[in-house]
Amino acid sequence: MGRGRQKAKATRVARDLKYSAQDMDLESLAKELHGEPSKDHEKNDDDPFAEGNYIRRA
Repeated sequence: MGRGRQKAKATRVARDLKYSAQDMDLESLAKELHGEPSKDHEKNDDDPFAEGNYIRRA
């Protein structure tokens, strides 16, 4: 793919992102940016290597 095609594709993608109507959850974004803990990430039970969930091998 030549540079012209690549640039045109990047421009099209950027334009689609800029003008498309997307639902944004501004509250969760603000919490994430301010460092407030999320309720979704409080539990790491599904990750066996998360802190406190490590299982020692025999």
